[in-house]
Amino acid sequence: MSRPVVTVTPQTTAKCAAELLAAHGFTALPVVDDDERLVGIVTEADLIGDRFQPDPRFRCGEHPPARNTPGGTVGEVMTSPATGMGPGTDLAELSRALLDSRIRAMPIVDGSRVVGIVTRGDIIRTFARNDGEIAADVRHHLAIYGGSDRWQVEVHDGVVRIVDEFDSETDRHVATVLAEAVPGVVSATAVAGNREG
Repeated sequence: MSRPVVTVTPQTTAKCAAELLAAHGFTALPVVDDDERLVGIVTEADLIGDRFQPDPRFRCGEHPPARNTPGGTVGEVMTSPATGMGPGTDLAELSRALLDSRIRAMPIVDGSRVVGIVTRGDIIRTFARNDGEIAADVRHHLAIYGGSDRWQVEVHDGVVRIVDEFDSETDRHVATVLAEAVPGVVSATAVAGNREG
């Protein structure tokens, strides 16, 4: 997740929120109250709605269409209530929630207090990690579990192959689970063998 998270309040002007989105390249901002509790979210779509006057040169008919007055503050345009997830949420569950809800950003909350945000872009960057970084993380996790010299790790396009110098089905299972928990891993398998084989 990204932190510290940039937030706005319901009293923030819509223009200021738009400036923050543009300056940081964000697609959404969590909206918090005075106690930093999540009360909503404001997105690009919320800010665009009814914001621009129609060009009179392209009017259809004699009278311009009725136009809603755009909201001047975040509180007038935000989506509320907003969904948030905890810092310990499984990345697969968070990704599914983003896709199922058709949203681009998920506030991360501890209780109701905003502590971060995860975007689709954050997840893509995690998936796009290079094989060397992934291998180093897998080796680190395996070293904690069974020692640094026990495992041979190869990674190609996020697919991890682990060779265990000992023949323990249980340890291979644990090694596979540990590797699959590393961000960027597509799949993992552990096999018995030796470092030469």
